[in-house]
Amino acid sequence: MKETWDFSRCAAVFTAEIELLKKIYGIHTAVRQGVMGREWTDFNEKNQELNRLGEELTQLEDEREQLLGVLSEGEEKPFNALISGLPMEEGRELSRLYRELKMETLKMQTANETFLVYLNEAKTLANAYLEAACPARGGKLYTRRGQKVSQDLRSLVFNNSF
Repeated sequence: MKETWDFSRCAAVFTAEIELLKKIYGIHTAVRQGVMGREWTDFNEKNQELNRLGEELTQLEDEREQLLGVLSEGEEKPFNALISGLPMEEGRELSRLYRELKMETLKMQTANETFLVYLNEAKTLANAYLEAACPARGGKLYTRRGQKVSQDLRSLVFNNSF
């Protein structure tokens, strides 16, 4: 059964994706500020919410691809080529929504990249501190029981008396 083009549903999916990205950005900002301020309250809840919203976004993306697939007629086409055959008003509206979705996506990507840079710098600083504080450890980390562990520094408690 061949599906028919549904402009209103496609516009609704674009709008839902944009709103969802704005929600994700808000929660991501709160998580980033909490990590930078070392405030860990509600951290797990916020991460779970981000995961849930991410799953919703994936479902919406799949639905958008399916809706736009009706226009592609089985061919791989860029977005502008897909909407070129639509009535002018529909094409303009979808183009506007697409640009807004792309801007929100780029905003999220930039926020993620800057947060990863911060986390990597913090990790590098922690490694440098451990190396300066305990040069005899030779770049190795051990558990309380003396077993060697990886140096990924995901969770580290430093307990050393001078």
